[in-house]
Amino acid sequence: MKIVALTSDLMDRSKISAAIPDVSFELSPDANVVIVDVARHSAEEVRTAAPNARLVCYGPHVDAADGVIARSKFFRDIVASVNAESR
Repeated sequence: MKIVALTSDLMDRSKISAAIPDVSFELSPDANVVIVDVARHSAEEVRTAAPNARLVCYGPHVDAADGVIARSKFFRDIVASVNAESR
C-alpha cells in the first residue's frame, strides 16, 4: 500500500514518519492513501491529483475528504486513523 502525507509542518512529518516508516511526502497519482493537512493543502487539489486514493484529512472540515479527523485524534493514533474504514 502506498501512503503519502502532505504536510509542510516538520513536527507533523516526524510524527507521521515514526508511525508509518515507509510514508512518502511526494504526491503520486498511484497513492492508495493520502494524509492531508488541510490547514496547509487543498483536499480538492489532492483529489484531482490522486483520484483513486482514500483521503485522510486532519484540520478544519472540508467536503472533498473521505473524512476529517480532529488533529488531536489523528496524532493520538496515526496508524488507526489511516487504517480506519471510510465512512
